[in-house]
Amino acid sequence: MEERLGEMEMRFAEMIWQTAPVPSGELVRKCAEAFNWKKSTTYTMLKRLCERGLFANEKGTVKALISREDYAAMRGRAMVQQDFGGSLPRFVAAFTAGGKLSREDAEELQRLIDASRED
Repeated sequence: MEERLGEMEMRFAEMIWQTAPVPSGELVRKCAEAFNWKKSTTYTMLKRLCERGLFANEKGTVKALISREDYAAMRGRAMVQQDFGGSLPRFVAAFTAGGKLSREDAEELQRLIDASRED
C-alpha cells in the first residue's frame, strides 16, 4: 500500500484502529457522533479502506488487517524511497539539518541501527 491516506481517511482509520474489532453498526454510530457522517458515508469510506487492504468488514465486524504501526512503517519506507531515493542516510541528514539530536534520541537510533545491521 503506497497511497497516503487523506485527512478524513486517516481520522477514520485511527478510529477503527482504536476500537477494532468493532461491529459495523457501532462504527456507524461513532462516525455520526465524531464526524457527523450518515450511514452511507461511513460505509463508503469503510469500503475504500477495505479495498486498500487496511481493514476488512466480515459478517458485520470491522477488523484491522494492518496495524497502525505497520501502516506508519510502510508510509515511512515509501517516503524515504520517493523523497530520498531510498537512502536512509539522506533522510536522516535532512531530518537533522539545522538541529541537534538529543543524547537519548542518538542512543536510541544507534540501538536501532545495531539491531538492524547486516552481518
